[in-house]
Amino acid sequence: MTNNAKDLFDIKLIKFAGVGVVNTIVGATLMFGLYNLAGASYWLSSLANYVLTSILSYFLNKKFTFGHKGDIKGSFFRFVINIAVCYLVAYGIAKPITLIVLGGFSIRIQENIAMLVGMCLFTGLNYIGQRLFVFNDASAQRKKIGNDGK
Repeated sequence: MTNNAKDLFDIKLIKFAGVGVVNTIVGATLMFGLYNLAGASYWLSSLANYVLTSILSYFLNKKFTFGHKGDIKGSFFRFVINIAVCYLVAYGIAKPITLIVLGGFSIRIQENIAMLVGMCLFTGLNYIGQRLFVFNDASAQRKKIGNDGK
């Protein structure tokens, strides 16, 4: 593992995971409830999950995980871009692959598995995006260029 990759594995990853547990419980309940109980579509169910839990994630990670005190407008704009990219990549990959791998199963099973796979992909991409792009985590940047920031 390179030094840059090692820099991502610290206490902030543990805090992000804690926030992720809260988001996963809220989001999975919403997403699987909409899909399986309310009959909403795959895309609507997963989109509702990520729009609502992304807002929760932004505020929890801003305060608790990264302790970001910068401009909310700039970081929130970057956050929206990050979430859109993560969502499109995670769900753009998850559903087609799941349909190929689980082609013999019912659409309901395929889409439930695709939503679960998408959640996992989304979470990993979101951590990297929030840490390096949204909140410009100074500690990760300093480790890249030396402890004195030069």
